[in-house]
Amino acid sequence: MATYVIIGADRGIAHALCLQLCERGENVIAACLGDSPTLAAKGARVETGVDVTSDSAVHALAQRLIGTHVDVLIHVAGIYLDDGLEALPMADIQRQIEVNALGPLRVVHALQSCLDHGAKIGIVTSRMGSISDNTSGRLYGYRMSKAAANMLGASLAQDLKERGIAVALLHPGMVNTQLVPNLPEHVRSQLIEPEEAARGLLARMDALTLETTGKFWHANGEVLPW
Repeated sequence: MATYVIIGADRGIAHALCLQLCERGENVIAACLGDSPTLAAKGARVETGVDVTSDSAVHALAQRLIGTHVDVLIHVAGIYLDDGLEALPMADIQRQIEVNALGPLRVVHALQSCLDHGAKIGIVTSRMGSISDNTSGRLYGYRMSKAAANMLGASLAQDLKERGIAVALLHPGMVNTQLVPNLPEHVRSQLIEPEEAARGLLARMDALTLETTGKFWHANGEVLPW
């Protein structure tokens, strides 16, 4: 039985990850902004009030986990806000950078003492953080924040390799979650469900080694361009 910490477990992909890990018999610590009686009922240890934009909230989580040996840390928490040059809401852009890029940095920094040799870190970013794959523009805050998260993961892979800790940057696919509520129906019909995305992400984390650390993966196993 391995110990997994899942960040952002209230809903969506992270919630599905927790459920599947509980079904596998793993020891699951579900870090939620709010609460999740559903996960608690499945046997997960639910940690509430984990706001990844708050130094004090993340530090408090780290204090509660002192003495816990974490085998796998998966940071899923993120936000998506639409923007374009026509109307450029700087506050929304800054908020996405705070959650999507600084959030995982804050969490990994706070929890690093829980990660021993052989541990793994997964950061859920997005294909929309790929510079070379950007063919449609727009979404400045989301794209910039996810590109920054990719750079974070690449640096972590270098810094943590000597400690035997492997890092993966993970694109879950186009997923039907509350993150993107206003998509047109013809686009939404192409989305996969969180359960399918979670299965792919777990497969990538199961296969992650120090030899493959620092790569940018699609949940289906494809290596994505930076």
